[in-house]
Amino acid sequence: MTEQRRPNILITGAAGALAQQVINRLRETCDLVAVDFREQVYLGDDIPSYCIDFNKRVFEDLFRRYKFDGVIHLGRINSSQLTRMRRYNANVLGTQKLLDLSHKYGIRRVLVLSTYHVYGAIAYNPALIDEEAPLKGANLSMDLLDSVELENLANIYLWRYPELNITILRPCNIVGPGVRNSISTLLGSHLAPVLAGFSPMMQFIHIDDMADAIVLAYGKSTRGIFNVAPEDWVAYQRALELCGCKKITIPSIPPVVPRMILRAIKLRSFPSYLMQFFKYPVVIDGRAFAREFNFRPKRPLKEIFRYYRENKNPV
Repeated sequence: MTEQRRPNILITGAAGALAQQVINRLRETCDLVAVDFREQVYLGDDIPSYCIDFNKRVFEDLFRRYKFDGVIHLGRINSSQLTRMRRYNANVLGTQKLLDLSHKYGIRRVLVLSTYHVYGAIAYNPALIDEEAPLKGANLSMDLLDSVELENLANIYLWRYPELNITILRPCNIVGPGVRNSISTLLGSHLAPVLAGFSPMMQFIHIDDMADAIVLAYGKSTRGIFNVAPEDWVAYQRALELCGCKKITIPSIPPVVPRMILRAIKLRSFPSYLMQFFKYPVVIDGRAFAREFNFRPKRPLKEIFRYYRENKNPV
């Protein structure tokens, strides 16, 4: 009796903590190849790792060599990284190249990680934003344009090439050990800014739960777009208190004032492109994902906040 071949999966964004969590969950049952646009990381002798620009010809060589069965695309570059043009090349043109190669080489499963930021933060957002809501992020900031275009691109391929079985995930704020995004840096800081008169509701998902969600979603070939979020949320200023942060109140009007103050005190963890998200709530509805993939987060908010309270780092 012949032994069944292990699935061969390409995972992008390998330098990130989330990708490494996903890799740890899959390495026992799958053959993995890790790539990252930014740097090469060592993940053990059993996992080949590459630092590759997806737009270079050498990237296609990986598809020829390893004959991938699936792709888990976690390599979205955050708006705080690289210049706007390099970020666009990586997020949009790089994703287009990845999806073109996936179609060319007969990939049968693709998962793309997006972000809830694509919805945009405005005063008239509904209490729970479902997957049918329009993506307004690009209208608020040019720094979110590539995130919206990345998802629009994935959505086009989702319908144009159904055989790719594309699933797009829009998670809320991912936090926890090793996460280096803006909100995680804020929660781990001794001092954290707040805009006077504003404390929007926010959602947080632990990196362990998000990694579980990705593995669950990849394992079930359900095409479509899904929000990923727990059923609880908390006001931003209350979250800071529970994390042991001292709040710095910043005038919120006129809009140029908070930007000038933040620039003066060099708080990179509070970037201007996210300013609206610290004024207006963006609470997403994750029930469709929970039903479809039988997903329930294991890490409650109190555990998330305890981690940041006990592990403080300077801004």
